[in-house]
Amino acid sequence: MEQIDVLYNTINDRKNNPEEGSYTNYLFNKGIEKILKKVGEESTELIIASIKDDKNEIILETGDLIYHLIVLLVEKGITLEEIEEELYKRSLKTKNLKAERKPIENL
Repeated sequence: MEQIDVLYNTINDRKNNPEEGSYTNYLFNKGIEKILKKVGEESTELIIASIKDDKNEIILETGDLIYHLIVLLVEKGITLEEIEEELYKRSLKTKNLKAERKPIENL
């Protein structure tokens, strides 16, 4: 997802090269508790949008959540490559589990 990479790089740049008036810098300046609060708020808003079954609101809230998750990752020094590696490892486990499954024989 190219846009995710662009967003990550922009947020990382804001952390390393603060710009006055930047919301991203505001979050970094307020610290981890503020960042986590925003991740929680956006998660809740996504849940509510999903319950309401409002596709446009779900899309908007997902964007907000992804943004705040990336702020959290940058704050913690975690790269997208590390997340991709974890997802890759999980996909291998899933493939192995599927390969190991044996059909249930009729009794």
